[in-house]
Amino acid sequence: MRIARFSIDGNVAFGAVEGEGTVESGGLVLDIIKGIPYTDFELSGTKVPLSKVRLLPPVLPNKVVAIGRNYAEHAAELGNEVPDVPVAFFKPTTSVIGSGDAIEYPSFSNELHHEAELAVVIGRMCREVPRERVKDVVFGYTCANDVTARDAQQREKQWARAKGFDTSCPLGPWVETGMSIAAASDLTIQATVNGEQRQLGRTSDMIRSIEDLVVHITEAMTLLPGDVILTGTPAGVGPLNVGDEVAVTIEGIGTLTNKVIKRG
Repeated sequence: MRIARFSIDGNVAFGAVEGEGTVESGGLVLDIIKGIPYTDFELSGTKVPLSKVRLLPPVLPNKVVAIGRNYAEHAAELGNEVPDVPVAFFKPTTSVIGSGDAIEYPSFSNELHHEAELAVVIGRMCREVPRERVKDVVFGYTCANDVTARDAQQREKQWARAKGFDTSCPLGPWVETGMSIAAASDLTIQATVNGEQRQLGRTSDMIRSIEDLVVHITEAMTLLPGDVILTGTPAGVGPLNVGDEVAVTIEGIGTLTNKVIKRG
């Protein structure tokens, strides 16, 4: 099931996405969910065309835990070694935006990059999750763009500003909940800028698996429903400029599209 979060007439709700097509092509409707999707819920039967609503970030995470250098070719293209253990960092909730929202080019950077990523959405509170239980805590998957001020990342020892500025974490367009970990671990992932392909890889190229990452992260911290894990990006990252439209597409999930605008 594809679950979206949206606003209509000033109200915010979750809905199950039904029909075929894309956000842009039409043909999709939302069956409004009673309650929140992390627990047992019912479909209301009240349906609205997706074209009539504003899509919001599909979840409001308490935290976004991102993993760096989880694809060997991406590490190499930036002149980095593959780390011995996963490199984790946070993106704040204020960085999260939805599909169709604008990425604001930060004033402190002159080199903004896209990074297409598979995002894992957590469905229940969990800590110290054993490998065999990871499947029980994953709610679903969505597309993410770990937008990065590359010059600031290289200049500053911490990545907080480079990867945590407002609008640097587009998520969406919805969460795919009907996908197994095995299926999510072998999907095509790509990024285009103004229709030109920049990144193309498979999630099977990840150095650390989805299970590895959940186990590693929950050794240190409690994850809550709606929290997000960004699993790293394949090779091909590159510049974004004001006016560009960047799209992240993941097989079996959908396409996340955002335009870059000047801040302010």
